[in-house]
Amino acid sequence: MWDTFSHTPGTVRAGDTGDIACDSYHRYREDVALMAALGLNGYRFSISWPRVQPGGRGAPNPRGLDYYRALLDELRQHGIAATVTLYHWDLPQELQDDGGWAVRGTAERFAEYAAIVAGALGDRVARWITLNEPQVVVTSGHRTGNHAPGLRDPAAAAAATHHLLLGHGLAARALRGLGAEVGIALDLHPVRVLGEDASAGVEHGRLVTDAIMNGIYREPVLHGRYPQHAPAGLLPPPALIADGDLEIIGQPLDFLGINYYSPVFLRAGDPADLRRNEEPARCGLPGVVEYRPGHLERTPMGWLVDPGGLYHLLTDLSAQAPGLPLYITENGCAAEDYVNPDGEVNDVERVRYLHTHLEAAARAVRDGVPLSGYFHWSLLDNFEWAWGYQKRFGIVFTDFGTQRRIPKSSARFFADVARANAVPPLPPAWPR
Repeated sequence: MWDTFSHTPGTVRAGDTGDIACDSYHRYREDVALMAALGLNGYRFSISWPRVQPGGRGAPNPRGLDYYRALLDELRQHGIAATVTLYHWDLPQELQDDGGWAVRGTAERFAEYAAIVAGALGDRVARWITLNEPQVVVTSGHRTGNHAPGLRDPAAAAAATHHLLLGHGLAARALRGLGAEVGIALDLHPVRVLGEDASAGVEHGRLVTDAIMNGIYREPVLHGRYPQHAPAGLLPPPALIADGDLEIIGQPLDFLGINYYSPVFLRAGDPADLRRNEEPARCGLPGVVEYRPGHLERTPMGWLVDPGGLYHLLTDLSAQAPGLPLYITENGCAAEDYVNPDGEVNDVERVRYLHTHLEAAARAVRDGVPLSGYFHWSLLDNFEWAWGYQKRFGIVFTDFGTQRRIPKSSARFFADVARANAVPPLPPAWPR
């Protein structure tokens, strides 16, 4: 459905499409050799459901599975463990034509697809992630319409919430039946209230905002329930929740994947009289506003840079699910990258971002958080959804005209981290 969406005029910046992107389909050997040269011992990638089952049903496409076998064999030859995501937003268009995630049947088709893929590739995969960021699928794809399938339909969004989670649960059950290690990757945003604003009203706003941004997906998979503070209009109607659904969704995970980019800050304030760097709080409650602390940097995406938020998130999840292994499955930043006259990409902002966030992760480990791994988003500059090719997240620069790969300064820094399994100090000349 992203092929359909990106070819629809006005949906993606500059009219970019994902037709070629970074062309790793043809260049996977080059890309795996690059990972090996950087000393990486793990690679997270996604399998395209339409490549394996073009119509979302029935027998698989052998060529699709053969590609993934070849990629996984190449990774194995270089000692790189594969963490594989089954759904990173690319639903077969035929299933979307039949209602997509707004209908229960899509969850059942997803479990069938998961079983096919695991049966064909499971001996080569270290761990499976069922879904990537179901919150984004629902909010951006079904509520605001700026991602595929481009809907602005609150009822479809509420239904998709439950059916995505049910799909996760059904797929996890199918995968676990094959002896696989299974988790899910959630985009999580710590909702923070600083000291002087910790009034009862703001704390209630924090609970509601946390339910909206995190709890609707975190609570079902960890605890088998929807959060009590979530607004009713965002939750699936009871008629959609069949007996046993929440038990399927809330079955024990082998690990939880965390995608962390930025936090949310709340304080007391009048939404009718917003100041600079303020906006209405997503909780919609009177007397509460969302704001951006002036001392925090922002990335070119406009996202706050707050490594303390990552530490807060890791320790909070560790308390909520004691002993559950955690992986940072995405963390990174866009930067204004370019190739200088010497042919280098000196992305000092990203190196600083990586340094501070990895230090926060290491601090969490020292404090007892069972953090088992870290995956940076991303290896290569790629097709960044509705932003097209205008936002670069990679530690490796992709020249989209020639497909030349150029490791950035951040790649060299990350290689030092990977080889030492430690966070080295920044060179003295680099800004902290």
